[in-house]
Amino acid sequence: MQIKRVGIVGCGTMGSGISVACAQSGFPLLVSEVSNELLDKGKRSIDSILTKSVERGKVSQPDKDAMMSRIKFTTDLKDFSDCDLIIEAAVEKMEIKKKIFAELDKVCPKHAILGTNTSSLPIIEMAVVTSRPEKVLGLHFSNPAYVMKILEVVRTIATDDEALAIAKDFGKSLGKTAVVAKDVAGFIGSRLLVPYLLQAIRMLENGEATRDDIEAIQTLGVNHPMGPFTLADFTGLDILLATANIMYEEYKQPMFAAPPLLKRMVDAGWLGRKTKKGFFEYK
Repeated sequence: MQIKRVGIVGCGTMGSGISVACAQSGFPLLVSEVSNELLDKGKRSIDSILTKSVERGKVSQPDKDAMMSRIKFTTDLKDFSDCDLIIEAAVEKMEIKKKIFAELDKVCPKHAILGTNTSSLPIIEMAVVTSRPEKVLGLHFSNPAYVMKILEVVRTIATDDEALAIAKDFGKSLGKTAVVAKDVAGFIGSRLLVPYLLQAIRMLENGEATRDDIEAIQTLGVNHPMGPFTLADFTGLDILLATANIMYEEYKQPMFAAPPLLKRMVDAGWLGRKTKKGFFEYK
């Protein structure tokens, strides 16, 4: 099957980034949100990303205009009836995702593949609410999706070979290296990353090292582009906490247990860059 049109459900940070990645690769897109207000916010986010690319000389203004023209917007999931691949990028709440998948299954053509960008939730739970569990899988992009060159293609116990092959080819068409992961909490990337971030927070919380010294060790000593606190703020501390909780529930291993400091910061509304305050302050 050839993917001719892509649908993206959700136009927040990940949804807008995935939209740009697809538009850059020439795919016609349909992007949805639950309200006109959020849809307008998503449009502005996509336009801002592409405008910055023009300012940096990465794309021309005509190219940016062509990309924007390939993206259509809607608040009605019924409009996905002619999409070949749909990527769900809604909030990390299972009940919401299951509701989306059940509705997409009713309106999308029988050949369509349904993917989710979840970073940690069990995909098989979404698959079984559809009549096509063999065509449901994970398509987990790294943030920012239009920059990072990796795509985790997550195969459930029900995903068939054809859907997996099409998803891998789709990743390659976006210029990504597609890696195949099993449907376990955290897949590959988050399962490695989350314990690292949590350990940095524990070290800070316990007074074993300062924030800036931990950052320096990882950026200057290990050559990471971001230190753990910069990365946690960039990801969103609420997202980090939710992912850690899901992984701890599945594995019951101490390394996935969220430190109290992380919980308190989320309770305080200090979520990182998106709230202008996390481990750092942002103006």
